[in-house]
Amino acid sequence: MRFALPLLVFVLIGGFLYSGLNRDPRYVPSPLIGKPAPEFSLPTLAGPAKSFSPSDMAGKVWLFNIWGTWCVACRVEHPVLVQLAGSGLVDIVGLNYKDDDAEAIKWLKDLGDPYLTTAVDADGRIGIDWGFYGAPETFLIDKKGVIRHKHVGPVSPNDISNTILPLVAELRAEAG
Repeated sequence: MRFALPLLVFVLIGGFLYSGLNRDPRYVPSPLIGKPAPEFSLPTLAGPAKSFSPSDMAGKVWLFNIWGTWCVACRVEHPVLVQLAGSGLVDIVGLNYKDDDAEAIKWLKDLGDPYLTTAVDADGRIGIDWGFYGAPETFLIDKKGVIRHKHVGPVSPNDISNTILPLVAELRAEAG
């Protein structure tokens, strides 16, 4: 009997550790899921006279992709985003994070521009407000401006077809 309590504690701790083995280490839960997208107004790569705010996308289901030319994984993801944008199935807005504007413009010119517009987060404050961990990250926002999904790391064709596009279709079908 005196070993029952330590054995029970050991089994419980072992169970928690074992359950962790079945989790995706890339999955980072976001406290923003189900909450309104943080509001901001930033200049765009098109020029400081133009700005972007998430409220500009009110009534639309859209993707918000945080990227930078310094990000190796962003280069891997980029052709997938270009292909998705070419399909016309969902609008994509970029957030160029802590980057050089001239480099970002060259990147988009050379590799293709999948973005409806690209906001410039030169000092990184907006990325922090969005709970940004590391580029690339992609958020799915619904018609009411609520964050419904977050993808950490480069999106793959499988992520697009198996997760993102089904969610886009579901969110478009919702009233509102």
